Amino acid sequence: MSQEQRRTPPGPGAGPGAQRPMGFGGPGMLTMPGQKAKDFKGTLRRLLGYLKPYRTKLVIVFLTAALSTVFGIISPKLLGNATTTIFEGFMGKLKGVPGATFDFGAVWQIILTLIGLYLFSSLFAYIQQYLMASVAQKTVYALRKEVNEKLARLPLKYFDGRTHGEVMSRVVNDVDTISGTLQQSLTQMITSVITLVGVIIMMLTISPLMTVILMVTLPLSFVVIKQVASRSMPHFKGQQQAIGELNGHVEEMYTGHKIVKAFGREKRAIETFDSINEKLYQSGWKAQFISGIMMPLMMFVGNIGFVLVCVVGGVLVTRGNISIGDVQAFIQYAQQFSQPITQTANIANIIQSTLVAAERVFEILDEPEESADDSSLTASSELEGHVRFENVSFGYKEQEPLIQNMNIDVKPGMTVAIVGPTGAGKTTLVNLLMRFYEIGDGRITIDGQDIRSMPRSELRSQFGMVLQDTWLFNGTIKENIAYGREGANEAELVQAARAAHADHFVRTLPEGYETILNEEASNISQGQKQLLTIARAFLADPAILILDEATSSVDTRTELLIQKAMNGLMQGRTSFVIAHRLSTIRDADLILVMNQGKVIEQGNHEVLLDQGGFYADLYNSQFSKGNMSQQVS
Repeated sequence: MSQEQRRTPPGPGAGPGAQRPMGFGGPGMLTMPGQKAKDFKGTLRRLLGYLKPYRTKLVIVFLTAALSTVFGIISPKLLGNATTTIFEGFMGKLKGVPGATFDFGAVWQIILTLIGLYLFSSLFAYIQQYLMASVAQKTVYALRKEVNEKLARLPLKYFDGRTHGEVMSRVVNDVDTISGTLQQSLTQMITSVITLVGVIIMMLTISPLMTVILMVTLPLSFVVIKQVASRSMPHFKGQQQAIGELNGHVEEMYTGHKIVKAFGREKRAIETFDSINEKLYQSGWKAQFISGIMMPLMMFVGNIGFVLVCVVGGVLVTRGNISIGDVQAFIQYAQQFSQPITQTANIANIIQSTLVAAERVFEILDEPEESADDSSLTASSELEGHVRFENVSFGYKEQEPLIQNMNIDVKPGMTVAIVGPTGAGKTTLVNLLMRFYEIGDGRITIDGQDIRSMPRSELRSQFGMVLQDTWLFNGTIKENIAYGREGANEAELVQAARAAHADHFVRTLPEGYETILNEEASNISQGQKQLLTIARAFLADPAILILDEATSSVDTRTELLIQKAMNGLMQGRTSFVIAHRLSTIRDADLILVMNQGKVIEQGNHEVLLDQGGFYADLYNSQFSKGNMSQQVS
């Protein structure tokens, strides 16, 4: 992972637990405005399309959410009736009205009704959450599955043109953002809107005058929200930027801590950390302080309305226009009034950020795929390995050709070494051979059959690869070797390990072949990792081998053993060796010297040295005095 990639600020949903945009938290507080989707309506319509199979459940979710909210809205009115009943009985007794008494029967009836409403409200809320969790997880499951299948169909150039972090962010974090929004924000939006409408209706039924007075404070709330959000957003952006830099620096120092210590750069690393940490502190406290003002200001605006309602309500009660219980209920509604407004604003921002995340996921799904193989295509079951490049031309960009009119004829069983400086086209040759990229002009044949007439899976199954950068996954050593061929038995695994001279060191481990390699396989040495990848190639038993300086990460003694084993493995097989150290390819049948996408020289080691050309210069530069250890990149 590059330094630039690590220090990129998290995008939508980036980072563990960051499934939502930075929020202020709590009622009456606002979420930081997120990025805007490029195509809001189109992305929303497409995302809703994933919910279509669950329309019946969603209808039930909406109904249960509405009923749960409605039952909660009715409760303050009933509490107000209970208060009015008790107050009237008290006043009757106080005034000495004959037969005046507390109507406890009516009060208990209201209490029982309230208990029933609260129980039904909770039940419907439970049903709503249960069904929505099911819908959200099934929807995201289908989306993840679609994305994963899409990644398998994308050409290699898609991954070459993007950092791993960017792809991972889209596949993991952005999908998690969608999941969180479907799980929580969708139902919160429904309940907030219903609560707002219901509260306004209930307030109007109690007193239109007091409702209008309360509405007067509404524009003031919007002014407060806008002012606080506009002032806090730059600081939140700075905070996210600093977090990205800090994560990058910590990861960089942690992964390279041996180098840091070896060069005595601990002090400089700490100074850099302190500098970034200070930026994070400054941005963080300003963002939190300014956003923290939201709650007191909203409470202040709410209290203005509260005071006005109390004063006007008291006047109306003294005049006999409304009952004291209605004033109490209205005050409760007034307290609930601002909460759904702020929640709706929060959720609107969350949905906006979710649509940005969805847009990023859909961009993957809309990427052009590898051209589909014709179902009628077949490949020979047993290839001899006669490889020909006939007038092959190719460029990663149409306007910038890298390989032009390349002609190579590799007989079955030959060992072909490919050498040249960085950017010469060595790896490109292998990419074209395995159809990771499609050629522009000409054709490549294996045993006379054009590789474009072979299904990619069958073509690639004929190749075995051992790369300079080892790749082992989190699992047992046995499982990692078995990755070379599905269905291999234990005896074949051990035989492959012995051929690669890996069996001895594996048996010295406490768990032997059952030793579990950790995520980065850092519990074994680099040389041992290379031995296991070579064992995997032995097990695959391919028709054609591709070796990318396969012995570059092992010690001299092990290198000699591996080279001997490789000679045995390559016997009778066509082998392509991408060479960095020319000492390893002296015995190659054919050496292709590449430069700027062209084969400028070819022949065996002795012939090329006698020519005194490009290869001879490369070879002499590695073995001249004082340059014995220099390697061609």
